[in-house]
Amino acid sequence: MISPAKIQVRFSDLDVMGHVNNSVYLSYFEMTRVHYFKELVGANWDWRKEGVLLVRNEIDYVKPILLNHVPQIHMTLEKIGEKSISLLYEIRINEEVYTKGRSVLVCFNADEGKTIPVPAAMAEALRRLV
Repeated sequence: MISPAKIQVRFSDLDVMGHVNNSVYLSYFEMTRVHYFKELVGANWDWRKEGVLLVRNEIDYVKPILLNHVPQIHMTLEKIGEKSISLLYEIRINEEVYTKGRSVLVCFNADEGKTIPVPAAMAEALRRLV
């Protein structure tokens, strides 16, 4: 099992109301994907040839995250399509859900400039997140 991504809330993440600004959550999800993908496919994965493009994000703000909170973000696999991957996120503080999210990624070969099927090794690794 992969440990959740731990995020340090920065003062610059906050808005005038003192909680994490809505725009920052996408950055938290990105950090979470990097954390999980590093564990799943390793540091030597060729992201140019077997990469991903983010095509959709959804966020449900349940409770505000504050400066003194220590968020942990859990990522799970929703589904794998022919060329796409759907991921789910839960931002928890002391195991209580503060935010839920969803991302859809499409596999992409940057060298060729085209979408590709989900690489078999990536699909196999992602199934660990179910």
